[in-house]
Amino acid sequence: MFLHFILTAISGKKYDDDVYEVILPTLDGRIGVLAHHMPLFSVIAPGIIAVRKQARDADSALEYYATYGGAIEVSNNVLKVLVDEVHSPDDVNQAEAQEAMERAKKMKAEAKDQSSLEHAQALVDRQTVRLQLANLKRHHR
Repeated sequence: MFLHFILTAISGKKYDDDVYEVILPTLDGRIGVLAHHMPLFSVIAPGIIAVRKQARDADSALEYYATYGGAIEVSNNVLKVLVDEVHSPDDVNQAEAQEAMERAKKMKAEAKDQSSLEHAQALVDRQTVRLQLANLKRHHR
């Protein structure tokens, strides 16, 4: 049995195919969605989406995508994920992400007000996800 998975960003569809399992970051933790999952509408948290195409696929065969928040809908054996932005491992350069992380941490340390602090923290969170994706790319080659 398969689940139809559609991953859409503002720039267009990034994934549209039948899969065995999708593991998603939510505000309440990671969840796995399989065929015939109960109807669900939830918020996706910044993190890594993992896609297992076939039941027999090893973890090393998972496909990974970084996202920074969005919405999840499961209905009628279709999982729709709508996000502002999504990256695949090939989109992320580890050295650039590390440099961006250092800049974001510096901004956070130098923040003078709550708004600046929240903006800097969002940048730190974003670079954390990008670095996680880069590490997955390095380990699964």
